[in-house]
Amino acid sequence: MSADPNATVVKPSRSESTKRRRPPAILTLNIATVFLGIGVWWAISLTGLQIPSPASVVASGIDLAQRGILLTDIIASLRRVLSGFLLGSALAVPVGFLMGWYGWARGLLEPWVQFFRTIPPLAIIPLAIVLMGIGEEPKIFVIFLAAFLACVISTFQGVVQVDRTLINAARVLGAKDGTIFVRIVVPASTPFILVGMRVGLGAAWATVVAAELIAAQEGLGYRMQQAQIYYDLPTIFVGILVIGIFGLLMDRTLLMIESKLTSWQERR
Repeated sequence: MSADPNATVVKPSRSESTKRRRPPAILTLNIATVFLGIGVWWAISLTGLQIPSPASVVASGIDLAQRGILLTDIIASLRRVLSGFLLGSALAVPVGFLMGWYGWARGLLEPWVQFFRTIPPLAIIPLAIVLMGIGEEPKIFVIFLAAFLACVISTFQGVVQVDRTLINAARVLGAKDGTIFVRIVVPASTPFILVGMRVGLGAAWATVVAAELIAAQEGLGYRMQQAQIYYDLPTIFVGILVIGIFGLLMDRTLLMIESKLTSWQERR
């Protein structure tokens, strides 16, 4: 029997084909890799290397929590990270927009931003302590600097990479600069801003640990330094794990915010 030439060939929709080729759930892979990592860690600790086992680290964390030390250190570090990160991001966004939108602002600010971007924030710690003392100000300042430099560059790149065709089309239709900025430039730059904030958040956590190694009385970095003096490896691992967990949770929060604000963007 010959095929009917007038028959309509029904092709599977894109959503159906996507479902057929859909890889395993990301959450399942995340959970699996966590348990795999713990298993590898446990196996390494049994080889005789000077690495504490997961059980000893958990016991140390419970002991620190029961004595109230862990909560105090977490609150101190979180306060510093959030203060510096939020201040840095809040200033970086308008500065990045200025640099990307106005040529005169780019000419004035970009050399200084690029200059300080090449200087590690940790190198500023001694100067900040000399100028600001040994209180909270120098710690928050270096975190602010790390977050600001990461976010301002990303915001600037987001503005300069906005499609000029969209801007020219809006001008042809009679849109003013303010309308173009709010309706085109800001939405198009939002993914870049949030990526910069995620990078700045990682820089803030890295900087707070170093800042707490000098002239601090509480905090995760301070506790790890004290544990180093007494060769208390489980406590050091507790600090590392807590920083990693909080950093991951904060990063996932920014990622969820990004998915909400950029739902219009096509994703793979």
